[in-house]
Amino acid sequence: MLYNMHDARTQALVPMRLMAEATRLAFLNPFQPLSYTPFGRMMASASTVMEGLLTEREKPEWGLARTHIDGEAVPIAIETAVETPFCNLLHFKRLGAAMKRRTDPAILLVAPMSGHHATLLRGTVEALLPDHEVYVTDWIDARLVPKAEGRFGVARYIDTVIDFMRFMADRDGGAGETPYHAMAVCQPAPLVMAAAAILAEQDAPHAPNGMILMGGPIDPAANPTIVTQAAENRSIDWFEHHGIHRVPARYPGANRRVYPGFLQLRAFMAMNPGRHTDAHWRMFRHLVRGDGESADKTATFYDEYMAVMDTAADFYLETVDQIFKRRLLPKGEFLHHGRRVNPAAIVKTALMTIEGELDDISAPGQTEAAHRLCASIPKERRRHLVQPGVGHYGIFNGRKWREEIKPQIAEFVRETLAQ
Repeated sequence: MLYNMHDARTQALVPMRLMAEATRLAFLNPFQPLSYTPFGRMMASASTVMEGLLTEREKPEWGLARTHIDGEAVPIAIETAVETPFCNLLHFKRLGAAMKRRTDPAILLVAPMSGHHATLLRGTVEALLPDHEVYVTDWIDARLVPKAEGRFGVARYIDTVIDFMRFMADRDGGAGETPYHAMAVCQPAPLVMAAAAILAEQDAPHAPNGMILMGGPIDPAANPTIVTQAAENRSIDWFEHHGIHRVPARYPGANRRVYPGFLQLRAFMAMNPGRHTDAHWRMFRHLVRGDGESADKTATFYDEYMAVMDTAADFYLETVDQIFKRRLLPKGEFLHHGRRVNPAAIVKTALMTIEGELDDISAPGQTEAAHRLCASIPKERRRHLVQPGVGHYGIFNGRKWREEIKPQIAEFVRETLAQ
């Protein structure tokens, strides 16, 4: 019922959004005398901010047409390497004759499925492209997946990641021997580790040569945050009652149970309401002063931040229960299709963990716990990095990611391939 009410409200606000758009255009019109007055600038600025708040964002474009390698621009083609009902594996293929002669290591970048689209990792992909063949999991908005495709829980998520790992090892006719590293950002870290453990127990040739776990809840109790405390202090029934709703009839996934994106966005913004209010107030002031560049930066950020997707209900509830509430993985009680997952079985896959000093979502210590669980990996094939001065998003986006974290990842990848 709540989802249908939200959908109806969104449709009802379309005239208001169109009015804000019309007001913005009217007061930016060079033939409108009021556009040159303080009143006109304030009206145009207020309408711009209002229009942004009322706009229902679709999935953003990647916007990565080229990269630069050895000082030369190299075109990028985004291809779908593997297609599944709930996720597509994208290949950011670097084009040109020179690329055919390169043997850069491959990265399977597992994006979080926790509200935002994989495009949130645009800066991550952009920084990796000069040195790596990059493949990214592009999770599909659950409201777009027909109910006939069945349920999607933690087990199917892991199965999907394992299928992509097999593809990576088999690509280009590698028959399970083509090297690659798996890289998980935030939410998928424990499940990527579980997938690697399952393949290690099977002694499968498709296991990654290394895994890079970044700001993920391997053991949420290692350093509790507001996120972990919220999971601990509420029952699963509470999460189901307050967070799970059915997709309205106008979407392909009609009647599928989901954790709606609009509720996730409210939860994100509720963590720092003052920060978001200040950001929009500053955006208004920048527009009034004519500082379009600063205003555009804020608008670009919120175009991505407010573009959210629904998460399958089973996956959301199982993640809260198994990863956060009962902490099954660090306790050695995590099951996959009824069989216990044993991270200590991982021997050949190298491990790098990365945390942000100021991370208030997956605080320092939560990801480092992977080293304790993966006790069989030789010490020379491990690395842990706590990046000073960055929060959760700074681990995989921004200047310190590009200049300090990413070079260490590239070094780790090449060192482990050489061992």
